[in-house]
Amino acid sequence: MAALTGDGAAGEEFAPGSAYDYQCGYEICDSFAYPGGVTLDTSVTSTGDCHATSTSSSRDGPIPGPGDVIETESRTAKMRYVFREEFFDVSKPHIAAAPEEQLWQGCPEKRKRKSVFNQGELDALEYHSKVRNFIWEGTLHLVQEGLKSGFLHRNTAELSCRKNVVPGHIGCGLAELCEMAKQFTAVNESDHQAVHVLDDETSIPEQDLLSCVTENSSNSAKIVVLMGQKYLVPPKSSFLLSDISCLQPLLSYKKKYDVIVIDPPWENKSVKRSNRYSHLSSWQIKQIPVPALAAPNCLVVTWVTNRQKHLRFVKDELYPYWSVKTLAEWHWVKITRAGEFVLPLDSLHKKPYEVLVLGRVQGDVKETLRKSEDVLPIPEHKLIVSVPCSLHSHKPPLTGVLADFIKPDVECLELFARNLQPGWTSWGNEVLKFQHIDYFTLLQNET
Repeated sequence: MAALTGDGAAGEEFAPGSAYDYQCGYEICDSFAYPGGVTLDTSVTSTGDCHATSTSSSRDGPIPGPGDVIETESRTAKMRYVFREEFFDVSKPHIAAAPEEQLWQGCPEKRKRKSVFNQGELDALEYHSKVRNFIWEGTLHLVQEGLKSGFLHRNTAELSCRKNVVPGHIGCGLAELCEMAKQFTAVNESDHQAVHVLDDETSIPEQDLLSCVTENSSNSAKIVVLMGQKYLVPPKSSFLLSDISCLQPLLSYKKKYDVIVIDPPWENKSVKRSNRYSHLSSWQIKQIPVPALAAPNCLVVTWVTNRQKHLRFVKDELYPYWSVKTLAEWHWVKITRAGEFVLPLDSLHKKPYEVLVLGRVQGDVKETLRKSEDVLPIPEHKLIVSVPCSLHSHKPPLTGVLADFIKPDVECLELFARNLQPGWTSWGNEVLKFQHIDYFTLLQNET
């Protein structure tokens, strides 16, 4: 995934991006030949444009990636996997912008439309008018940097146009399994282990997987088998597969987290019309036990759709309810590999950007100062510009983006996750979805 980032302070001109990389997920080496014979490489090495990784920084030293190559015993047969690059072959916009609205034509005046808008649409237009110049100018600058460095290519004819065919069996009923788990015989917590640590056995009984946190504490990636399907589990990661009614195992895990990223299944009209995706009401989202999971001064990051109702709810209701103080609004801007917005910036229905609201759990002032040592303050505004994964609701990983603003080796948690990250704990009713082995390509098999 191409990721370009830049900071801008309120009332100031946009500051150029300080880092960018191009990667299509992470690379995993796995082995069944010898115990523990697995390595992980999250900074994908040069095997073509989609795997080339480069980082530059205006600060001292490069921004660290989410992981480095970790070698295990030399006597291993290695199987090297990488997330399938065709899922990032977004070479054309989903909806083409009018010629005068394309990124390269300068920032145009927003066209006035003679339409009748409801209050929600008026609120969205007002918000968009406040951020559009920042997004336009910042994205243009970062795209120009991406073109210079070779991460982006204006000539889309050189790009492949492969269809992103997802095998039908990948959607193998993780959410349905979580629903079925409610029918399992209740387990006496005093007699039940809170954590299932992965060893050399790869098959996990469904009841064990759904009733406790599964942890890969080794420096090696593992493959687990669930309902006959294989999933890749990064090193130093842990996960709980359950729905919101079965969060107790995560609370019993007895970890407190310094970073919590949340991607709630927001309620909207299209979701209501579809039976494919579940959603939660605002009241249900408020019941997520973030205060019980958060360490003092925890950084909370919430993904928000472009509905102003949801943005206001996070800032005015949700964060105060969790004793979280809002610090910043960042924007994730989605572009093609040619550097165009995936949707017209001024589209009335869908925008080519999403919002992240960052806040801090309120705690002791001295503790706040201690934890802020050696890290940069959270900027009020930041752009994350990337070529998105074509898979539905696949967000960019934030490990590298947050690296300057958190201390190394902090405990990180993602809620409503659909994939795993090295060093993170993840929870959701589809938490293994994008870890299915069929989303990965076997690059090489070496001994």
